[in-house]
Amino acid sequence: MWLYLLALVGLWNLLRLFRERKVVSHLQDKYVFITGCDSGFGNLLARQLDRRGMRVLAACLTEKGAEQLRSKTSDRLETVILDVTKTESIVAATQWVKERVGNRGLWAWSPMLASPSPRVPMSG
Repeated sequence: MWLYLLALVGLWNLLRLFRERKVVSHLQDKYVFITGCDSGFGNLLARQLDRRGMRVLAACLTEKGAEQLRSKTSDRLETVILDVTKTESIVAATQWVKERVGNRGLWAWSPMLASPSPRVPMSG
């Protein structure tokens, strides 16, 4: 009985170790698009992924936020001004991303809110 339990715990630890060691290869070739990068979690995520070597396409609401982010990151991070409440801004940002990424495609995207809005209904 104890032998089975010990084997199960050992197998679980091996699986956990394997899962934690999984690494995405060629990060420098991956593009990620993040919105809401002026401050908060979007800003933090953009800076961390840039430090790890990824190509970050960061959408900011203001030019001031974009400039502050660019000053703290490498040349791998590029910024675009995006107001998600305006269709023209979304279309322009979409075109900007397509021009940068080309046929390589986005590896990931992460939408962030610049500020939470209590007026947005939550579906349940």
